[in-house]
Amino acid sequence: MTTVLKRDVGRFLKEMKVHYGDVWRMPSSKYLLKPDFVVVDPKTGKKTKVSFVSLDDGEVVGVVYDEMG
Repeated sequence: MTTVLKRDVGRFLKEMKVHYGDVWRMPSSKYLLKPDFVVVDPKTGKKTKVSFVSLDDGEVVGVVYDEMG
């Protein structure tokens, strides 16, 4: 189930980059079909899908996002 967060999108992604070594903008990624988060900027209404990507062994390797405008 997708969680909706109302936050500053730029700040949210900056925080993700601090905690995860790999943060990729991949607009057509299959991982974004069912995102873990949709971040909505309360000032602009801008939406961004965010998903965590992991290997088969379960180790989290990064974050994928797509700005939706």
